[in-house]
Amino acid sequence: MPRSRPPAPDGDRRRFLRLAAAAAASAAVPGSRAAPGGPAPEGPMTSRPIPSTGEPLPVVGLGTWQAFDVGPSEAERAPRREVLRRLFAAGGRVIDSSPMYGRAEAVVGDLLRGTPEQRRAFVATKVWTTGRAAGEAQVAESERRMGGRLDLVQVHNLVDWRTHLPTLRAWKAEGRIRYLGITHHALSSLPEMARIVRAEAVDFVQLPYSAGVREAEAELLPACRDRGAAVIVMRPFEQGALLRGLRGRPLPAWAREAGAGSWAQLLLQFILSHPAVNAAIPATSRPEHMEDNARAGALPLLDEAQRKRLLRELDL
Repeated sequence: MPRSRPPAPDGDRRRFLRLAAAAAASAAVPGSRAAPGGPAPEGPMTSRPIPSTGEPLPVVGLGTWQAFDVGPSEAERAPRREVLRRLFAAGGRVIDSSPMYGRAEAVVGDLLRGTPEQRRAFVATKVWTTGRAAGEAQVAESERRMGGRLDLVQVHNLVDWRTHLPTLRAWKAEGRIRYLGITHHALSSLPEMARIVRAEAVDFVQLPYSAGVREAEAELLPACRDRGAAVIVMRPFEQGALLRGLRGRPLPAWAREAGAGSWAQLLLQFILSHPAVNAAIPATSRPEHMEDNARAGALPLLDEAQRKRLLRELDL
């Protein structure tokens, strides 16, 4: 995956500290991927307001690409059921999927259906087809698979977005969905996304961002902040590449002083410390990783000096 060295994040230390002080809270859980001796976070998972409504949204959620594309056997479903349990136990609510993700929508729906957590979940999926009729049919199928309620529907990879956004706006006005948004995984599409954010009213933007992939800092993240679009970060670990590169490397003492008990937590702290970001959704099928990721949501934000220190630590 390409790496970059864009300009340092905008804003100063005071901005980061004000954001930390203003954050709302939800719930917390101890983690299991933390390195021995790493400090446990104090207090509940942070929530941040969705700009268009003020609704608080917990900052660590769950992506389902590949991780939830499994069959019906209990051996396959049981770990995913436990991932969801630990997400909710930690105070998380955001579960993101797509028709593109194979069986993931249906697996999420099956595991949530009839549980107390179903009403608490913030269910997000996408429309990924061309044409109004095909889009309407696809979203109806996603509703059926995921349990009949969709909080957020996003236009996946901007496919036919000019057709789908008016449909989603009409559904939002009718109360069929609560929020609408756009997504893209390709860095080459970030400028187009920024243009759409400036020209269209969208509640959410889902984009790639990590300590190693920071192109969104240049234009799209500032546009989202200025236009009041909530940001969901996909691929926070670069599909695991960042963590694999750090395997066996001890966490530095300064990171432990910042509250992190694992590299995964520190990398999520970096993402969540950007003032435009609302939530990160690392995908996982491993309960212990879900628990470790969720702990990052209760940690303090990195200040600007710490963010730069992490990039130096990673030679990025």
